[in-house]
Amino acid sequence: MTRVAAIDCGTNSIRLLVADCDPETGELAELDRRMTIVRLGQGVDRTGRLAPEALERTFAACREYAAVIKEYGAERLRFVATSASRDAENRDEFVRGVVDILGVEPEVISGDQEAEFSFTGATKELTGHDHLERPFLVVDIGGGSTELVVGEEHVRAARSVDVGCVRMTERHLVTDGAVTDPPTEEQVAAMRADIEAALDLAERTVPLREARTLVGLAGSVTTVSAIAQELPEYDSAAIHHSRISHDKVREITDWLLHSTHAERAAVPSMHPGRVDVIAAGALVLLAIMERIGAEEVVVSEHDILDGIAWSVA
Repeated sequence: MTRVAAIDCGTNSIRLLVADCDPETGELAELDRRMTIVRLGQGVDRTGRLAPEALERTFAACREYAAVIKEYGAERLRFVATSASRDAENRDEFVRGVVDILGVEPEVISGDQEAEFSFTGATKELTGHDHLERPFLVVDIGGGSTELVVGEEHVRAARSVDVGCVRMTERHLVTDGAVTDPPTEEQVAAMRADIEAALDLAERTVPLREARTLVGLAGSVTTVSAIAQELPEYDSAAIHHSRISHDKVREITDWLLHSTHAERAAVPSMHPGRVDVIAAGALVLLAIMERIGAEEVVVSEHDILDGIAWSVA
């Protein structure tokens, strides 16, 4: 067993996994997994820069994670930074802060690398499930981008497109600095057109419609699962490998797009940091399901973070 730590710093959240990995058996024993909403990508689409308050929120989470990593005595750490820090002009400031706190440089990975990690994390434990048809389409709906990966045991084709839940919300659902409550039909139609255009782009290189099993990752998808199951609180065990039908995803997405901030915040399984961006994330999922004709989505709590941990091990 190798004890490793993996950090995934995305546009909306930063997450930590400390685990014991056994590459020979393919077993990953989770010791600590946590997530903090830091909204690192706040305003990046508009300004091209990481906001000072967003950086400070992220550095505060890094300090907390450094203490956890030290407590568990992880032998190796890998810090992967995704969409927001790829796009920002002042990303050097972000890199310096992370090095000072954690002693490792964040790797600003490409969309293709992001997709590879997501696929490995999501499917490593699914490959033994004979009832799940291949190829898989793994969809990781992040804050700034969505990764679409088709493969069997390994990645066959992948594409990252800039239609994450935060980016879509900021681009289409914000008026006079505030999220429209609820969005107008025109806003929703413009957002849907943006998502469809991104899927057109992805289909140039990724055979989305060849997929036989859709696997959905990250907070937007897991939150839709929690709502579908009417969970009294967020429950990873109930969400992991749950299956949500296309009809249910459509019903939930429609409700989210016509609900108010207060109504969404009242959902017991909703993380406060997702209240304003969940509708956009759900719409991305629905658009993908309709594009490929998927009758259901298999929801996975194991994702890019697990893939990063395996890469360290």
